[in-house]
Amino acid sequence: MIIVMKQGSSDEEVSRVISLIEKLGYKAHLSKGVERTIIGVIGHQDKSPIQSFASLECVESVIPILKPFKLTSREMQHEPTIVDVDGVKIGGENIVIIAGPCSVESEEQITSIAREVKTTGAKILRGGAFKPRTSPYAFQGLEEEGLRLLAQAKEETGLKIVTEIVAIGDTDLLLKYVDMIQIGARNCQNYALLKAVGQTGKPILFKRGLATTVKEFLQAAEYILSEGNRNVVLCERGIRTFEDSTRNTLDLSSLALMKLWTHLPVIVDPSHGTGVRELVIPMSRAAIAAGADGLIIEVHHRPEEAFSDGPQSLKPDDFRKGFEEVRRIAAAMGRGV
Repeated sequence: MIIVMKQGSSDEEVSRVISLIEKLGYKAHLSKGVERTIIGVIGHQDKSPIQSFASLECVESVIPILKPFKLTSREMQHEPTIVDVDGVKIGGENIVIIAGPCSVESEEQITSIAREVKTTGAKILRGGAFKPRTSPYAFQGLEEEGLRLLAQAKEETGLKIVTEIVAIGDTDLLLKYVDMIQIGARNCQNYALLKAVGQTGKPILFKRGLATTVKEFLQAAEYILSEGNRNVVLCERGIRTFEDSTRNTLDLSSLALMKLWTHLPVIVDPSHGTGVRELVIPMSRAAIAAGADGLIIEVHHRPEEAFSDGPQSLKPDDFRKGFEEVRRIAAAMGRGV
């Protein structure tokens, strides 16, 4: 449920309410808006706590949250969350483009791609150092060497870096190198891993699972937020359907729905969402028109030689063309890139 404090409530009154919440065995999540202070009460609830809080003089109202997800909902926080990735803000007026190869393959490869996407206008460099693959025999990533190469590319270009975590035991290692941690689709409902990254406080790029409903996705994000980490960026990356002409079905209706239901920023991955290079730019345009806060796009100089995801990777020239088209659509929507 949500406790709405009366306008002008003092810090002491807010603290007193939070103390009562914790005394009753619940968790309190404070959200200070421009006009109102809201306190979320998380935990299994009955009617008695509602009556306890409603009687307090400093409380304006007590509102039950009807949706199964609490901390991620707009009922809890009406104002959009802006996630700051070491100075790059996702969820604000500007669209943020994340770009780079699926996998870090070599120093020359990641550094040259980083230069290209930086020049074009990307703000964050993506690249997998640990790769959860369908086949155990496929390339699994360079691991810490890949992280080191990403950090080297960051030092040269100034791009922030994001890479995927696949095991709880790698958390401390990633924290040494990256600005943002990605939770991939296959780990969308790996609740132990979600709780672990929630305890880091690091910005999280959280991808929707292949067969995860929007409600299930937002409930999974709740695991991260419930550990105290509110720096979560949601990512629609396509879902598994009966359609076999594309790798996945890019569900842009989920993007519009999430923008209604949650205060968290939402970006789109048209590369995994289609798996078809020629569809990446059209779906990028559509995503921005539908309200996406950013895009994550795979770029590779020689897609035919890529260690992974070559068929969906754009060449740098195509990325530049797509970026310009996205910029024009963003401008029409009143946003910058």
